Amino acid sequence: MRIVIKVGTSTLAHPTGHLNIRRVETLTKVICDIAGAGHQVILVSSGAIGMGVGKLHLNSRPTDIPTKQAAAAVGQCELMYTYDKLFSEYHQTVAQLLITADDVKDPVRHENFSNTISRLLELGALPIINENDTVATEELGIGDNDTLAAMVAESIHADKLVLLSDIDGLYTADPHTDPTARLLPVVDKVDDAIFALAGGSAGSQGTGGMVTKLRAAKICMTSGCDMIITNGNNPEVLYQIVAGEAVGTTFTEKAYV
Repeated sequence: MRIVIKVGTSTLAHPTGHLNIRRVETLTKVICDIAGAGHQVILVSSGAIGMGVGKLHLNSRPTDIPTKQAAAAVGQCELMYTYDKLFSEYHQTVAQLLITADDVKDPVRHENFSNTISRLLELGALPIINENDTVATEELGIGDNDTLAAMVAESIHADKLVLLSDIDGLYTADPHTDPTARLLPVVDKVDDAIFALAGGSAGSQGTGGMVTKLRAAKICMTSGCDMIITNGNNPEVLYQIVAGEAVGTTFTEKAYV
């Protein structure tokens, strides 16, 4: 199985912006175990700006582009240092890819990007991908890592995309305010009715939200890739997903019998 795993800032870091060490250690261990079982794993990781906020001792996530880019430059170093250290403990080589919108939209650059990932996987390396937030802007960039992860999954013909977030999946209503809200285990079509279920944006350290996840689902389903939204508080949930068990919300056009 070729699986893309996207991990959000809220999963990687505490609200302070500092790394959630225990959770990231578990995440790297589980990913290494899955890769060791013969699956190809690509990690799309948020967290650079959030970790930069913590390391620069900023009071909150910046709103101006220069400070965002400065925080990303500082945080990306910390993020990759941590990943390299933790994955190395399980003898897993990692590779960093920082990309921009042009790398997936321009045909020539897109082919180079896809070929690089394929070759890294052939060599046994684990690609870790993030948008190049140090140069990207809201007007020119991809905008969020849910969309980026879906574009990566589409580009490399992944079997599954897993979005690890701070939510259990897509609900019929906001579970924080509506006690009758129920989790939707399977969604086979992302239409206006499904988008109407989407709530607001994610926490203060992230840039996502259910709307971006639904847009990612449309990209995946169009390319024949299943997408799962599930809670990343316990990274061991990835074992259940690889085993084909029902977790969170699965977006698929495949019929279940």
